[in-house]
Amino acid sequence: MRSLFRIPQVAWHQYSRRAYPGKSIRPFHISSPLAVIKPFLLSDIGEGIKEVQIIQWFVEPEARVEQFDKLCEVQSDKAAVDITSRFDGVIKKLHYEPEDMAQVGQPLCDIDVLSKIEPEDETALGSVNEQAGSPETPQQPQKAAERPQSQSGKANKPLQVSKAPNTRDASSLATPAVRGLLKDLKIDISEVTGTGKDGRVLKQDVQKHTSSRSLESAPSSSPIPSQPSSDTAQTENIIPLTPIQSQMFKTMTRSLTIPHFLYTDELNVSGLSSLRHHLNTHPSLPSQQKLSYLPFIIKALSLALDNYPILNARVDTDTDASRPCLVMRSAHNVGIAMDTPQGLIVPNIKNVNTLSIAAIASEVQRLQSLALASKLTPADLTGGTITVSNIGSIGGTYVAPILVSSEVAILGIGKKRVVPAFDEAGNVVKREVMNLSWSADHRVVDGATVARCAEVVRGFVERPEGMIVRLR
Repeated sequence: MRSLFRIPQVAWHQYSRRAYPGKSIRPFHISSPLAVIKPFLLSDIGEGIKEVQIIQWFVEPEARVEQFDKLCEVQSDKAAVDITSRFDGVIKKLHYEPEDMAQVGQPLCDIDVLSKIEPEDETALGSVNEQAGSPETPQQPQKAAERPQSQSGKANKPLQVSKAPNTRDASSLATPAVRGLLKDLKIDISEVTGTGKDGRVLKQDVQKHTSSRSLESAPSSSPIPSQPSSDTAQTENIIPLTPIQSQMFKTMTRSLTIPHFLYTDELNVSGLSSLRHHLNTHPSLPSQQKLSYLPFIIKALSLALDNYPILNARVDTDTDASRPCLVMRSAHNVGIAMDTPQGLIVPNIKNVNTLSIAAIASEVQRLQSLALASKLTPADLTGGTITVSNIGSIGGTYVAPILVSSEVAILGIGKKRVVPAFDEAGNVVKREVMNLSWSADHRVVDGATVARCAEVVRGFVERPEGMIVRLR
């Protein structure tokens, strides 16, 4: 490389002999730093996920980034994740646009690395040949949905990104599921006021906007409503599945190969209701933490699993398909099925067998808050051993919950109801009841085991003082 400045050799030797007699001094020069432009690879985010959808970029080409600055937000099969930089440097190129599908292990962006590259960080960078546009590995981003622009027109379209790493354009924040709904309804996302975190547009916001738009467009008086034409042709629109829907499709398809044993029973929760009311009004309980029925049922389930550990196991058919086996698991990691704007999410509470009811309630609240904000981590979503589906919080008395292949049992909770019943003296009394519905893998779990475990749970729920005595 050409040096920034250089002293002529003859003049340098004359000066060095006079200034440093008897010593040989070499001339010096300053070289330009060597640019290290490397592809930044999309690392594995767990659970065997092979691709993610780009939700939004926080940087643009020529933007300066530092270590741990946010580069982009991606939506995996289960949750939204922020991808951060592991280096100081300058962004040179973005390989994907918002809503593109990015492949794990492929270049996400090109970065001019200005910091020292540690050996453990080498895996986050690809070789120079992996840069977009190189003949060896040209990038072909997968589109989440068909774009109306031509390929050449899209290349000239400027990418809308956030200038600063920690600021967001609130009008563009939405998950792929919500974006698909907006596209189906032909609504510009900028017209919708987002009520989620950082102005994120939620499904409820779209529905509210649609209702208000319908009211505005409706005439003030319509004495004779127009009747739709009977010969209107049926129209069909093709909408691609969101990442969460795609994962649910694959998971439930695998579940069809599992023979389910179903069992349901009605529980008297009047005593638990009184205890819950007393605890929620007790001054020792923080005002922001109110106990629902769910933490009590989760703890009762965990205590029952101590007697019936097979329901906390999993079936292993991968090691030897001809000789399947059971893998027994000591920790009770109870998954909680949650309805979110993005779809069905099942994070799990780790080590329920070591937690108190109050600690379980805190974990439920934490996971619900993260799920609504699409901030669940892979650790929250992996490692579950048994699942609880509280469908009764929405409605429904009975449910036939569906297993996942990594578990052998799931418990569904129906809504609480008040019914007339007879007491021990034969008098009609008011009783609060709730139905619990079980599904188990009938390949390895027999019906009697499920019924006995359900009876243990019933005993703890109907007489919660026995459960409190056994708390660790």
